[in-house]
Amino acid sequence: MTDTTPRAAVPTLDEVAVLAGVSRATVSRVVNDSPRVSPEAREAVRSAIAELRYVPNRMARSLVTRRTDTIALVLNEPNTQVFSDPFFASIVRGVSATLADTDLNLVLLTAQDEREQQKIGRYARQGHVDGAILMSVHSDDPLPDILAEAGVPLVMCGRPFDDRAVAYVDADNRGGAEVATAYLIATGRRRIATITGPLDMIAGVDRLAGHRAALAAAGLQSFPQLEAEGDFTEAGGARAMESLLGRDPGLDAVFVASDPMAVGALSALRLAGRRVPEDVAVVGFDDAAVATRCDPPLTTIAQPLADMTPLLTELLLRQIEGAGEAVESRVCRTSLVRRASA
Repeated sequence: MTDTTPRAAVPTLDEVAVLAGVSRATVSRVVNDSPRVSPEAREAVRSAIAELRYVPNRMARSLVTRRTDTIALVLNEPNTQVFSDPFFASIVRGVSATLADTDLNLVLLTAQDEREQQKIGRYARQGHVDGAILMSVHSDDPLPDILAEAGVPLVMCGRPFDDRAVAYVDADNRGGAEVATAYLIATGRRRIATITGPLDMIAGVDRLAGHRAALAAAGLQSFPQLEAEGDFTEAGGARAMESLLGRDPGLDAVFVASDPMAVGALSALRLAGRRVPEDVAVVGFDDAAVATRCDPPLTTIAQPLADMTPLLTELLLRQIEGAGEAVESRVCRTSLVRRASA
């Protein structure tokens, strides 16, 4: 049996133009957010769109604007670390929340090695995304060069390792680390160790530099045996703390370059019979949720993620819209949060 029920016609661009009293080209410019439309014409078109309940054909619009309304958030770490590290989770939530009131979609891409970075580069060059935010970039990662050479709008979360001309948003890693170590010195600690982040990442390098600068400012020497490289994971922090205790059992404080590593360090100190903060004071970096739940609660440096995530998105959208420079940068202030570990 054939269904002969009349169906409502889908409104067209031409019908919007007739109702608004403008040309079809003017309607198209309004739909595609072109600035070359008078305020009066724009308002007439929008009223006609609302009255007719016209829905633009997104596929046709993308052919005109060459836009996908999609941006990529790329994390250069193993999936296990991406979904367990509170810093990554906070950035993903923050960028998603910033885009919630827009028509933009977010795709999350992870790359564990150079082959996967090359694949993401091809995906972006083929026009599947309008721009990309890169996180956790290591010194030898090829993706920043791939995207820059392809002209893909790009913002990095973190200062570029080689100071290349690229847009970025970062926390004041060096300044925060300097404050952390200076605080330990002010409480009377003198044998101060550090567990660094990976030294092929700018955050690891800058936080180590800040720690050393605070020691030098206080007239204290930095010793290689009091520095152990970590990997921003809890297990890595525990291993590094065990190594430091083996090298220098008399250490009385440790600045740890991330909160997950600091939690691992606390576990290692507990197993070694060291009281925190009586025997060894501990300061972390991040002010992640775990900092309030560990035993004892962690004194740490707070990263201003609530400021950083909107800025990442803003700088990228300014590039995509052609309203911003490709090398804009922002550095956000950190702050010391005092708890019971130091």
